Amino acid sequence: MNFFRGVMGGQAAGPQPSGAETIQKLCDRVASSTLLEDRRDAVRALKSLSKKYRMEVGTQAMDHLINILQTDRSDSEILGYALDTLYNIICNDEEEEQDESEDAVTPLPASGKQKNVSMPDEAAQKQADDLGAQFTDQFIQDPEHVTLLLTLLEEFDFHVRWPGVKLLTALLKNQGPQVQGIILVSPMGVSRLMDLLADSREVIRNDGLLLLQQLTKSNAAIQKIVAFENAFERLLDIITEEGSSDGGIVVEDCLLLLLNLLKNNSSNQNFFKEGSYIQRMKPWFEVGDDNSGWSAQKVTNLHLMLQLVRVMVSPVNSPGATASCQKSMYQCGLLQQLCTILMATGVPADILTETINTVSEVIRGSQVNQDYFASVNAPSNPPRPAIVVLLMSMVNERQPFVLRCAVLYCFQCFLYKNQKGQGEIVATLLPSTIDANSISAGQLLCGGLFSADSLSNWCAAVALAHALQDNLTQKEQLLRVQLATSLGKPPVSLLQQCTNILSQGSKVQTRVGLLMLLCTWISNCPIAVTHFLHNQENVPFLTAQISENLGEDERLVQGLCALLLGICIYYNDNSLENYTKEKLKQLIEKRIGKENFVEKLGFITKHELYSRAAQKPQPVFPSPEQMLFDHEFTKLVKELEGVITKAVHKSSEEEKKEEEVKKTLEQHDNIVTQYKELIREQDAQIQELKEQVASMTTQNEQMQNTVTQQLSQIQQHKDQYNILKLKLGKDNQSQSNSQGESSQVNGLQTEELTQLREEVEELRKQHSLLQTQLSDKDALINTLRSEKAEGSAAGSDNTELLKELEALRSQVQSQSAEITQMKTERQELLRRAEAGSSDAVSSSDGSSDAAKIAEVESRLAAQTTETEKLKEEAKSLSQSRAELEQQLASANSTVAILQTEKTKLQTEVQESKKEQDDLLMLLADQDQKIHSLKQRLKDLGETVDDEDDLDARDQTDDDYEEDEDED
Repeated sequence: MNFFRGVMGGQAAGPQPSGAETIQKLCDRVASSTLLEDRRDAVRALKSLSKKYRMEVGTQAMDHLINILQTDRSDSEILGYALDTLYNIICNDEEEEQDESEDAVTPLPASGKQKNVSMPDEAAQKQADDLGAQFTDQFIQDPEHVTLLLTLLEEFDFHVRWPGVKLLTALLKNQGPQVQGIILVSPMGVSRLMDLLADSREVIRNDGLLLLQQLTKSNAAIQKIVAFENAFERLLDIITEEGSSDGGIVVEDCLLLLLNLLKNNSSNQNFFKEGSYIQRMKPWFEVGDDNSGWSAQKVTNLHLMLQLVRVMVSPVNSPGATASCQKSMYQCGLLQQLCTILMATGVPADILTETINTVSEVIRGSQVNQDYFASVNAPSNPPRPAIVVLLMSMVNERQPFVLRCAVLYCFQCFLYKNQKGQGEIVATLLPSTIDANSISAGQLLCGGLFSADSLSNWCAAVALAHALQDNLTQKEQLLRVQLATSLGKPPVSLLQQCTNILSQGSKVQTRVGLLMLLCTWISNCPIAVTHFLHNQENVPFLTAQISENLGEDERLVQGLCALLLGICIYYNDNSLENYTKEKLKQLIEKRIGKENFVEKLGFITKHELYSRAAQKPQPVFPSPEQMLFDHEFTKLVKELEGVITKAVHKSSEEEKKEEEVKKTLEQHDNIVTQYKELIREQDAQIQELKEQVASMTTQNEQMQNTVTQQLSQIQQHKDQYNILKLKLGKDNQSQSNSQGESSQVNGLQTEELTQLREEVEELRKQHSLLQTQLSDKDALINTLRSEKAEGSAAGSDNTELLKELEALRSQVQSQSAEITQMKTERQELLRRAEAGSSDAVSSSDGSSDAAKIAEVESRLAAQTTETEKLKEEAKSLSQSRAELEQQLASANSTVAILQTEKTKLQTEVQESKKEQDDLLMLLADQDQKIHSLKQRLKDLGETVDDEDDLDARDQTDDDYEEDEDED
């Protein structure tokens, strides 16, 4: 500390050190001192000298300051001094000196080299800017320094975090792209900066907004990261907390940051729309009836809010994204709110102008929004459509120039891809729809077209041209418009009046507007070309204008006249003999010259204002005199310039060939169209056939399965038939056998049939038995229910009921086992019958009697007949077997029902058991009472029978009954 008292104190004796020497000593002290307090004082002294001796502190102390940031992380005070010092030497902005009462350093003599950044001299300011960029390059030369700074921003201490935010903002201002690249690759770099918006201290939060503004400039990757870090939600919350449009500078900073995030970033725009943030913009534009006395900050805030809306629906965005945002703005009521501002009174002029531009882009190309805008009425008496009120401002020369441009842009956007709106505007000019009691849009356009103000002429001509853009029907309808020029003279057409004004030699701006209107009107409309050429004065006027050698100001008019004459050639249908394509080209060649004509035509695209107008649809001009070209007209020129040049240079033979080629192409097109239709029909037929094939394939598969099943059945029948045939063959071979043998075979077959009949009868008996048991069980259930109702719950009856249930269960099981056993015996009997027939044939003795052969043969014939009958009976038996199987299935279902009933009975038995237990308790109480009464009787001397004697008597009676049962 003695060192600082000697250097910074007030010793008058001895030479005073220079600023550079003092800074050098301070830097040595920072580097060599071991005490934290000494280093802190040295850094504080450097901070106080950093503004006055910016160059010296920056060149000598930067490395020491960075080292302090790395080593003295535990002391927030020295970190704050170091960050403030770095900020002072890097920042180029003029900053107010902070009042720091803790600084004990006295000002040094200004004998050193001094750099004052705030000098008004431009050269000095440029030098200071270069100095800041130089120190910034030195700081970011090692990317770890920026990473270290990001780490320090995590410190919550105000004296560390705030100067860190300001330093990083200054670095981004001086070398934005380089610092952005370092932050982008730093882990969690952007996320750390987003945490600044959540800081409860408004100073840090507000400076964090300025930092994020610099961070997101012209870097789409960082913009996406910031957006997905929930920036939209946080910023909109801050705007709402600060009072929306009535808020202060913080709202402006939030809006500027939102513009950075959304402008020319389709990903963020889609995220903003999908997050339903457009709906949250509607309350911004709620204005009251009293709009007087708007503050400058409110005007700025609302202006930025309108720009934010325009960013979402800008014509440079993709059509799909723009249409989606336009739909959302209409559905949430934002468009309606903007139209309310548009028709409100007392709104500042610049806000009204920007609102008109915003409404223009919200309705541009959206049919629903355009229809809504057409229905908006101004709050006047009587009410007038908003379009009419806006057009009145456009043709009024006392209105501001920017406002008139905005109204023209709004009218153009209203008619963009809106044929319905175009028809409504043109209809107001037609004789059948003109209303003398009200002012229409058509009347205002005609009034502006022929007024004395050249700007009104140009705006009205361009507006009327947009009503005809790409709409052949309205171009033909506009030919019907008649204008009354003066009393006593016949009316003239609108087309003729435009050419009359052209020939009168008005101002350049007026003639340019009329020529653009005429070119748009007659292009791609042969009828309009015929009407234009029908006036004998038009073509000579155009040729005279093109052939003259005029000054620079008239070159554009000459080029537009050449374009108009070229359109008359290109879209000519040769209906007028005097002005066919060939005659017009001959006229150009004789009066103007083809090369001269093409050169004059090129004057349009070479004009300096042409390229500016071709960039974007909005008419933005520095001054009214430069308002010459329309954006849509530049597209028309680009489209027609080449084809008109070719049309002028073509000879008659080439045109004939071209017409032949066109006819051939048309024929080919017709043929191709016919073939396309034929192919479509064939495709439809093929599709139908494919569906039919698919259904038939499915049917075929089903039929194949059916055939397979039938084949298997046929094979089974064949096997049975072969067995029967084999039996018959063996019977025929045994014709020579005795009558006993044949009777044995016949008896065997009869036995088999008898066995089958017995099985059938047995099954029927079992079925009837099951039915009987089922009825008995139903009767038993009814008996149990009646007993339960009467309250009879004796233990012996419950035991018998359980026994009967068990017996019934065993009977059902035994019957099912018997049915299975009978099926097995039946199959075994069939096998035995076949085997027995073969054994009977083989075991027959060979004795035969000649006398009985005739009788045997007759019996054999009868046996054959009986065999046929047996076959029929076998068929009937198979049918009866199927019926028996059905009965068996029903019996199984009956068994299932019995099982269900059994379950119910078991439940009832359980309930009965509970009742029995209660009765047993009662009986126990009664037995106890009886025993006590018997004991009292015994005590009184009465004779009482004991229970043992009674039990003995009961046992004797039971034995006697059993003996009787056995007898």
